[in-house]
Amino acid sequence: MSRTAHKPAEEAARRVPRGERRRQEIAAVAERVFLGRGFAETTMQMIAKEAGASKETLYRHFGSKEELFSSVIRRRSVGITGGNEGELSVEAPPREILCEIGLNLLRLLVNPDSLALYRAVVTEAPREPELGRIFYTQGPARLLNQFARYLASATQNGKLCCPDPDLAAKLFLGSIVANHQLRGLLSPDKDLFSERKIETHVHEAVNMFLARYGDCSTAL
Repeated sequence: MSRTAHKPAEEAARRVPRGERRRQEIAAVAERVFLGRGFAETTMQMIAKEAGASKETLYRHFGSKEELFSSVIRRRSVGITGGNEGELSVEAPPREILCEIGLNLLRLLVNPDSLALYRAVVTEAPREPELGRIFYTQGPARLLNQFARYLASATQNGKLCCPDPDLAAKLFLGSIVANHQLRGLLSPDKDLFSERKIETHVHEAVNMFLARYGDCSTAL
């Protein structure tokens, strides 16, 4: 087999740079500490101890506790778009993209850790306004903007017909969230969040979205 044939496999197996890998490890530890103690009660010293690192190392990777929290929220948001930090590809069929985003979003929202994090942010935001701003900009706002850009690109490529991509993005994401997050926060019901029910809900939301925005003759 030629060296060229091996190239894709070699690229796929390329290791994450050591510094970035350590940064990801620290962020994962920080997420657990934030969930367990809340933002206000968590210190950089606590995170450093849990991560087996010095405070100097922590501050070298993250300039502040707020920046570290921002990284935690961004990691969760990126997971909804399949680990894609940039623009979503318009090469795949819209139904495939919509289903992936919808399933990832709903699974994340009803995850106990996500519900706990949301409760902590809502509780602490009045005392720590910056916390609420970080959560919104790195989470919901980032996803909304990225998805709206995808809808605009898909419309330009003739795959969808969204005259107002921002509105269409809000409507789709809202239909996915529905009352699931509220139910999870106020009245947890494991059966409500079964994989079968999640998939059924997402596919119906996708069908509804495509019925409106998948046919240019109806997107007026």
